[in-house]
Amino acid sequence: MAQAAFAPEPAPQPAEPSFDVLRWHDEPWTAQLALDLLPETNGPKVEVLSGSVIVTPHAGIDHQSVERELPYLLHRAARREGLWVYPEINLVCGKDMFIPDIAVLRSSGGGRSAVDIGEAVLLGEIVSPGNRRKDVIDRPREYAAAGVPYFLRVDLRNRVPALALYELVDGEYRPLSAAAAGTTFVMRQPFDFSVDPADLLDEEAPGSGTSV
Repeated sequence: MAQAAFAPEPAPQPAEPSFDVLRWHDEPWTAQLALDLLPETNGPKVEVLSGSVIVTPHAGIDHQSVERELPYLLHRAARREGLWVYPEINLVCGKDMFIPDIAVLRSSGGGRSAVDIGEAVLLGEIVSPGNRRKDVIDRPREYAAAGVPYFLRVDLRNRVPALALYELVDGEYRPLSAAAAGTTFVMRQPFDFSVDPADLLDEEAPGSGTSV
């Protein structure tokens, strides 16, 4: 008697979003799949690029200091022009999903878990030593391809913060303004804003060091 062939049972899907899905989902990932199947997290960044899920741990404390201060200051200036600023939001670009360090949007993201990249006026990245190529080369290229009008880069090399603003011209970002710590960074587009980059890092007052 011929033995019946049995199809393998499909991998069980978790009742709630879980990172366990990364172990059994072997099809190309999309932004929507990630939003549907993966849990929300305040931990590592979870992005989707070219069908793969990219998980990145939090960067160093200097990075977090800038990510706390700069979006707050930018938001106060942007609201005067009807724009909205957010740190680390889910930004959908076709099947990909990015989480830029800073996003300036044309409308409020309130109540949403993700926003289409077409709503972004400016995207910003804080350069991390371990992801320098991504922050300096890859992401600007991807944001330019998506038509984002402005790109802001924050570089913390040697703990001397510097800001540089770029404008999209003929499919490429061209420099508009730049400044390093101890001088004033000034931008006029897409809204008026100025800051001394040195003010973005946390520094202890002399003699206030804490022993561990």
